[in-house]
Formats: sequence, C-alpha cells, structure tokens
Amino acid sequence: MKLIAGLGNIGEKYVFTRHNAGFMVLDRWSYVDSFSFKEESKLKAYISRFKTGGEDIIFVKPTTFMNLSGEAVRAVIDYYKIDISDLIIIYDDIALPLGTIRLRANGSDGGHNGIKSIIKHLGTSNFNRIKIGIGPQIGPSENYVLQNFSKEQMEALKNVLDKAIDAAMALMHNGIAEAQNKFN
Repeated sequence: MKLIAGLGNIGEKYVFTRHNAGFMVLDRWSYVDSFSFKEESKLKAYISRFKTGGEDIIFVKPTTFMNLSGEAVRAVIDYYKIDISDLIIIYDDIALPLGTIRLRANGSDGGHNGIKSIIKHLGTSNFNRIKIGIGPQIGPSENYVLQNFSKEQMEALKNVLDKAIDAAMALMHNGIAEAQNKFN
C-alpha cells in the first residue's frame, strides 16, 4: 500500500494559491481517475483510497494547514501501518521555476514549514518527494506562497499537474532512481 500526501491549506481562500500545489495535484488526479475525498477527522485529513495497476493507494490532503502537515501524515501512517518507504509527499517549491518538478528521495526541509513538520513527526527526512515549482519568488516568501496563481500561470500549471501524476506513478512502479531519470 502506498501513501501519497499532497500538501496545502484547507479553505476556499487558499484553493488556487501557490502553497496549494500539492492539493492541486491530488484534485487533478481525483478528476482524471474519478475518485473522491472524505474527511476523516481522527486522521486530520481528507482521505481517498484508490487501486491502480494492482497498487492500493491512499491519498491524503491534511486538514491541519500547511505548518502542521506532519500531524496528519503521521496519523495516517500509523493507522494504516504504512512503511515510510511507501510514502510520497507532493508539495510546492519556491526555488523551482513554475512548470518544473523535481523528485527527491530525502533531504532537508529547504525552509518549507510543511516538510519541516513532516520531518519532525516522522523522525526522518528520508521519504520520497515530488516538488512542484512555483517560482520565481517575488517579495517575501510568506506572502508569495499565499498569493493566487495568475491566469497565465494556471494554464502552465495544468501540464505540471499531469506530469506530477505521471511522476508519482513512475516512482511507485519503477522506484525513485528511474523516476528521477525520467522527470528531473
């Protein structure tokens, strides 16, 4: 069983903000493959279960807001008894230009509070990540990530969302090294 967590902030005012790129990938995926999310308050997340290519996947959108994402990821991992090696986190990266993605098997939080929270709650930084480029940053990062994408940026983002889904599938089926070779 795989766990794919997309990071973001809940609430209407955040739906199209740069910080919600992880949610956007999972929302796109749910549209493409016709699955829906259900709030599981005890797990602090919206959850969906889906089976594809013989693989059971649990999709998670934390309801904790970005800075406490680790609480939800930890709760879901513990509840479903998922190994950290079967975890993929999808989130925004201000250092990457819009239109790009990067896959990593580990690393620091890079100043991202959602990743910082996950590292804290898991006790490790060794988990798979798909970073969605939202840069270049203009102004203070705290303000920039909470701004909506422009209409032109939303158009560019559509291809990135599909690319991130393909990258997650490649990562699940072929491993991180092969997925990095194809998508980085």
